Amino acid sequence: MPQIDGSPTDLAGRVGATALGIAAARAAETAGDNPLIRDPFAQAFVDAAGIGVWTVTANPKLLAELTATDPGAEPLVRALINFTAVRTAFLDEFFLDAAREGVRQIVNLAAGLDSRAWRLPWPDDTTVYELDQPMVLDFKYATLRRSGAIPRSRVVGVPVDLREDWPMALREYGFDAAQPTAWLAEGLLHYLPARTHDLLFERVHALSRATSWFALNAPSDDGCPPAARPPGTGTPGAKRQWCAGDISGWLDQRGWETVAVSLENLLSHYGRTVPGNQVMPTVFITAHLPAASPKDRWLSRTPWRSGITDG
Repeated sequence: MPQIDGSPTDLAGRVGATALGIAAARAAETAGDNPLIRDPFAQAFVDAAGIGVWTVTANPKLLAELTATDPGAEPLVRALINFTAVRTAFLDEFFLDAAREGVRQIVNLAAGLDSRAWRLPWPDDTTVYELDQPMVLDFKYATLRRSGAIPRSRVVGVPVDLREDWPMALREYGFDAAQPTAWLAEGLLHYLPARTHDLLFERVHALSRATSWFALNAPSDDGCPPAARPPGTGTPGAKRQWCAGDISGWLDQRGWETVAVSLENLLSHYGRTVPGNQVMPTVFITAHLPAASPKDRWLSRTPWRSGITDG
């Protein structure tokens, strides 16, 4: 982990209101009735950050007070909590399935305040590489250390800007491209310049050997204006935003077995709803690079997934 000296300041600017908002949503879900996920560390991040918009998400009393003056606030907050809950639950299952299939090298691109390395039951010999801005990792690890959190895997923080040469940094911190890897790009594409999307996928593919896994979420094709899409599926050198169909097509062409799941189907599967018309046009893509068989073993052993895929 990065060495941390002292306490971070200006946390909202350093860590990002989005990362804190997602942590607050995980905290609210954990404290709610019949939670889909349990993240015992999320509230610690919210508390360490101090007062901000994230505080309302994690505090039912404050949300009720805000709703009394702004009735539109509660549906928006509830939509964020449900979105975060189903996304987290689905990707938790993705990682646990990858671990059961023997993957022991995890790479979390733009790890933010994710706590899977601390809360999931990883096999003893698992290494989780977390890539993000240095100040994000500093705040995260300092907060977890003060909370007495003990990682359930070997955690390796890689302080790097994902717009830079992160594969080199990853290798310098011990990543082994000869081993199968489970990759995660959770909520990342929205925050990378569109011109770097093709480079991201090229790098992940180049560093992945057979039996590697990959999961991410991306704008649906319907939610991606034509003018914002690459001219063709996975066109090399594209300078515009990639959408779900572009990503699935690009990976399929390179031998990955991909499955796309819409947010609507994911909400339905987990028994959640989003008030009003707040469902974001989001698709979750999971991919597996098979060793020899064209059939994805992960799909064959988890039949419920066929009920939430979009074809």
